[in-house]
Amino acid sequence: MSFISNEIFGVLHQARRIWAIAAIHGEAGRLKRLHDQMAERYRRGDRIVYLGNYLGLGPEIPATIDEMLLFRRELLCMPGMEPGDIVFLRGAQEEMFRKLMQIQMASQPREVFRWMMGQGVEQTLRAYGGNPQEFEARARDGVMALTRWTQRLREAVRAHPGHDELLAALRRAAYTDDRRLLFVHAGIDPARPLGEQKDAFWWGSAAFADLTQPFESFRMVVSGYCRKEPRTGLGPYSATIDGGAGRGGSLAAACFDADGQPVDWLEA
Repeated sequence: MSFISNEIFGVLHQARRIWAIAAIHGEAGRLKRLHDQMAERYRRGDRIVYLGNYLGLGPEIPATIDEMLLFRRELLCMPGMEPGDIVFLRGAQEEMFRKLMQIQMASQPREVFRWMMGQGVEQTLRAYGGNPQEFEARARDGVMALTRWTQRLREAVRAHPGHDELLAALRRAAYTDDRRLLFVHAGIDPARPLGEQKDAFWWGSAAFADLTQPFESFRMVVSGYCRKEPRTGLGPYSATIDGGAGRGGSLAAACFDADGQPVDWLEA
């Protein structure tokens, strides 16, 4: 399985339309239904961006990654599609899970771990066979015991074909090659350049939804997750498409043309 993993940002080349898929949160059944709808609407020249938060909250986390990989394989059989035409962004859940697998390096691992568990990472940990109680016991035993614990967690992820490769290839953001459309997980800080957003990609900023002017050269910035509560909305320079999957709502996908205008909408 081949992913392009050496770039911070995904670049969508010669895109006629771009499908953006909101936070999934382990809702594999909803994702399968959404993919079925998208397959019927797909046109040559379409590109796909998954906006993060595939993990956490929902009941079918490994099955969600499996479904993403399966649909990717199907799309790459379409005429003209290349691996770079499908981009997976890192969401807050994936960022926390990445930090979890390095938690032996944290200055206060037990406090960090407990915070993560309350943010939805517990569901992902259990989905890959981990046990929060075992972590607490290993944390009392010191850094080497925690290192062995994280190594077993890594091995559990690798036991699912393609999961480790996909999680290692996640991008911070994606944009079209003409830099008209920017796709992010939770938002941006309009006061910072694109290359200096840091955690704003995963946690958003209060100023994002109320953009009053274009961000850099981008006509539209699209996000797929609202931290406080699910939200969908379209402003003059920003769009949010979080339908609430994993939090009692639907899984949403929006299609934008090359100028940033919404041309289609799906929910499952």
